[in-house]
Order: sequence, then structure tokens, then C-alpha cells
Amino acid sequence: MSSTETRYVMSDNMVVEELPWGPHEWLCRPDIVAADKLLLVRVRVPVGKAHEFHRHPEMEEIIYIEAGTAEQWVDREKRLLGPGDSAHIPIDVVHVTYNAGDTTLIFLAILSLAEIEGPPLIDVSQEEPCKSLQREVTEKFRGN
Repeated sequence: MSSTETRYVMSDNMVVEELPWGPHEWLCRPDIVAADKLLLVRVRVPVGKAHEFHRHPEMEEIIYIEAGTAEQWVDREKRLLGPGDSAHIPIDVVHVTYNAGDTTLIFLAILSLAEIEGPPLIDVSQEEPCKSLQREVTEKFRGN
């Protein structure tokens, strides 16, 4: 069945990508369903891991915590988020999600637009002030 005919994503047609900060279980993107405005991914972040500072030049994002504890940064503001909490990340705003707990962090990331012109993600973890913040937070979580 082509993606234009697919309306349901079952466990056997979910696309799983293994990334350094944990597996990404894609539930909605154009190669899975007929979606051009939304992306949905469930991310499982192991203890002590993080998705480093990055931004999405063309996409808005909502992060919804299903399980665990996240230290969520949006620009220079951070909050601890638990199950049922969420964060909104405007287009092109730097953000990072750390597993701040002692169990796997599971969150949903909802992004729009699915069809974009440029790169979906730009890593800014080696640019200041993110580089200093990254070092500070990494040292804090190294003990986990």
C-alpha cells in the first residue's frame, strides 16, 4: 500500500531510526502516511543521554512527555517536565531535551511542516552560548 493510501500506522509499518540519543519511532511523516503538514515521532532517551542543542529553521514543535523526567530547554529557559507536561518550541528557536531522571525518558515530538525546503535540523551544540551550556549540563548528568 502506498503512503498516499495509508491512514493508519501499526507497529509493523512504523519507521524506527537508531540515533545516538535514543531510538526514534516515526509514526507520521510523508513516507509513512499522506502527511505534508505534520510529523510525529516517539523518542526513547536512555538515562544520561540528550538530544543536543539544535533548531528547526522551518518547523514548529511540541514536545509531550509520556514517561520519565526531561530537563527541557527552550532558548535559555529550562524546566523539568514529567508525564503529561509539554513544551512549545517556535520555529528556529534553539532547544534541547535531556533525560534528567533514572529511567528511560519517552516523549512525543510533533512538528510542522513535514515538507520543507532546507535542512530539518541544525546542530548548534558547538556554537556559543550553547557550547558552554552543553558542557555544563553534560557534566551535571555525567553522574547518572
